[in-house]
Amino acid sequence: MKIAIGSDHGGYELKEAVKAALSQDKTVIDKGTFSKDACDYPDYAQAVALAVAKGEADFGILCCTSGIGVSMAAGRFQNVRAAVCRTVDEAVTTRQHNGANVLCLGGKAVSPEYAVEMAKAFIATPVDESERHARRRMKIERAMRLSDVSGLAAEDPEVFAAIVAQTEQEDTEINLIASENTSSRACREAAGSVLMNKYAEGYPGKRWYSGCLPVDAAEELARNRACQLFGAEHANVQPHCGSAANMAVYFATIKPGDTILSMSLDQGGHLSHGSPVNFSGKLYNIVPYTVDKETEMLDYDALEKQALEVKPKILLTGASAYPRALDFKRIREICDKAGCLMMVDMAHIAGLVAGGVHMSPVPYADIVTTTTHKTLRGPRGGLILCKEQFAKAIDSAVFPGMQGGPLENIIAAKAVCFREAMEPAFREYARNLVHNCAVLCKTMADRGYRIVSGGTDNHLFLVDVKSRGMTGKEAAAALDAAGIVVNKNTIPYDTESPFKTSGIRVGTASVTTRGMGEKEMIKIGTWMADVLDNIADTTVQERVKREAKALALQFPVP
Repeated sequence: MKIAIGSDHGGYELKEAVKAALSQDKTVIDKGTFSKDACDYPDYAQAVALAVAKGEADFGILCCTSGIGVSMAAGRFQNVRAAVCRTVDEAVTTRQHNGANVLCLGGKAVSPEYAVEMAKAFIATPVDESERHARRRMKIERAMRLSDVSGLAAEDPEVFAAIVAQTEQEDTEINLIASENTSSRACREAAGSVLMNKYAEGYPGKRWYSGCLPVDAAEELARNRACQLFGAEHANVQPHCGSAANMAVYFATIKPGDTILSMSLDQGGHLSHGSPVNFSGKLYNIVPYTVDKETEMLDYDALEKQALEVKPKILLTGASAYPRALDFKRIREICDKAGCLMMVDMAHIAGLVAGGVHMSPVPYADIVTTTTHKTLRGPRGGLILCKEQFAKAIDSAVFPGMQGGPLENIIAAKAVCFREAMEPAFREYARNLVHNCAVLCKTMADRGYRIVSGGTDNHLFLVDVKSRGMTGKEAAAALDAAGIVVNKNTIPYDTESPFKTSGIRVGTASVTTRGMGEKEMIKIGTWMADVLDNIADTTVQERVKREAKALALQFPVP
């Protein structure tokens, strides 16, 4: 057991007594002060708190004249619960009930002998894991979602109000938007860090500005972790978003006017894959491919035939609303026969690939792009993975070809995200994500709703609501009123306009991240069917909203 200890001059004698007693059978890390000379207590409180926050020490003990000053300074660190105690009973209680891990003592409040007794009792006391106290400790942690930005409450109350509203929405609603997720606190901290202050045009070791060593280190971490996570030869972590990553690939490999064979937007593709209103559709000759009308799934034989006829420069695979697994090995064979580059946009399934529940495109594709949020649940941003032979062209297309200074704070958050995705817990999350989606999909199907393609293999599915006499816009609005958030979405061969649609898209990434499982999916699917079966009944919507809120509050957002 390691204990970090510190004090200012007012608590020096107390600290020395506690240190001498605990050093007999424990490792004590003395963070100072080392004399009775006047000093500032925050310096030593912060040193001890940081040791506890980083996991370098199991406990912290801080001493000053009253114990109050060091507790206030230490308590500003996340994962630190500092408590001022005057008696052994208080030391035991705060450890049991509050999970305190830093004991704060006052030199004028307790004797050295009694301080030793308190410290030993504090360290020896286990945390009470009963539901009552665990719930209250959780609420302490939940406050951190706003305390992280509490300075805005006075500095910019309008922005703070928007953040509060978003926090409350996340806490109380069921989010089934397939392209959304909730990132970890660590990701948010990196994204909001001082790294945003640094301009860093160029790449690590080759910047236009000086003073880039810290951001170089963070970007190298992100690049190396991305390659390790996905087994890639090269990674560019600078694209601001998935569309920018796609743009960089086009710029690096083909010329305006060249042909790209990609999935049509109304069949499940993405805007940046060639929509006429997007840059991709304006600059390149886009030939769309579609799913089979009967199965609503990709027909690889038909795709091969089309590729051989079209002879595209790029065959682009990837979708924003395709619920089935993609056979990248088969697509590689098609690209080889057609003599074109194989590009995969795995933005939606990147977390499934990282978690080992979907075939990886990286061994087969020449270039892979993705976002880093969605199922990967990192910060909003883009990523390009490629064979080494394309590395120089890709890097040049991103900078200076397309972007200026990269967002180094977001790149650091990407590094955090990639590290998290290499943990065993992430693989469990990915398995649960796919299972939850299948359960929710089946629940809707069992209530008589037609599922596009008959099911799902990944994190999302499409519901044909027009077959039940409503538009996707109407269905999404009714569910929103009931506290369940989905989005209207076109379905293959849709006869409605893109502003109304015949379907809704449903995804389980966010609810899985929150810890919901099969039982909750059945409940949510039942609520969705109740609302849609009675789409004009506001009483049903109000009832479901109450129940959905109660469920959401049981599964806190990270």
